[in-house]
Amino acid sequence: MALELATVTAKGQITVPKAVRDALGLQQGDQLSWELEDGSVRVRAVTPLDATYLRGLEAGLQEWSSADDDAAFAEL
Repeated sequence: MALELATVTAKGQITVPKAVRDALGLQQGDQLSWELEDGSVRVRAVTPLDATYLRGLEAGLQEWSSADDDAAFAEL
């Protein structure tokens, strides 16, 4: 696939290029996940089940993200 560009609007919105929508089979209401890593982003199409799973996983992992936990597990 050729390089596709999208412009961010004043409201922080973008339009997924048609070639990308077609390649991924995206329809109105479909969801995309955004994963940030080292100044780059990976965008993926997710099913509703995937999104629900990811939200549940993230919520469950929040209990391990306190300063006390960081200190307790720092030496591991």
